[in-house]
Amino acid sequence: MNLERQCATAGHWTEEQYRQAFQREGPNRLMIVSEASSLVASDVIGAVNAPSGGVLGFLIARHLAPEWELENIVVAPAAQGKAIGRRLLDALSAAARETNSTSVFLEVRESNMAARTLYEMARFKQTGRRKSYYTDPAEDAILYRRTLP
Repeated sequence: MNLERQCATAGHWTEEQYRQAFQREGPNRLMIVSEASSLVASDVIGAVNAPSGGVLGFLIARHLAPEWELENIVVAPAAQGKAIGRRLLDALSAAARETNSTSVFLEVRESNMAARTLYEMARFKQTGRRKSYYTDPAEDAILYRRTLP
């Protein structure tokens, strides 16, 4: 949560939302963490204990067979522009292929051009729009999908 709070454009989850994401009873989720020395994929239960000092970024996705939804992605401000986000997305795509999934999808604020550029560079295609999906401020969500080979 500390890393996420440092990033103005990240999806800001409440402590309760993170707690729910890490419960075994919920949907099948994956957290991928980029640390200063490596990129580690872990189920969310194991990732809770990851040291926060060396974390450069993370993503959380949930499996909605036969697809994965990217729920949140965060890269530390000091690590932005160093391909961390791209490596996280590539690791998610690789994990999704291991589950024989067909695609990864997400939504993003229309104004978040840095994220949209990242997704497009990672071969996500814009597939739609949700009018006034976000609040504070009100803004459309742009939908993206990456079909997996």
